[in-house]
Amino acid sequence: MRIWKHLLPLLACTYPLMLLAGPVNVNTADADTIAAELNGIGPAKAQAIIEYREKHGPFKTPEDLSLVKGIGDRTVEINLADILVGPAARK
Repeated sequence: MRIWKHLLPLLACTYPLMLLAGPVNVNTADADTIAAELNGIGPAKAQAIIEYREKHGPFKTPEDLSLVKGIGDRTVEINLADILVGPAARK
């Protein structure tokens, strides 16, 4: 019970930060930005997104993210409002 005394204020302070995620253009963002802006996407999955788009071209729809190994439909659904698929960056 004592742990809640310290944990609740911490959660109260960090919860608003979780609501600030996204939006992010997955066709132009770097791995750090993707990991920071999308819930359930850490550095490894963000890097997998980068590698997938480099190999297969830009994503056409947010749902295309589920084609990346390790990213399921539920993760896409949770982040749908924050996933942008605008034009890819020119090299």
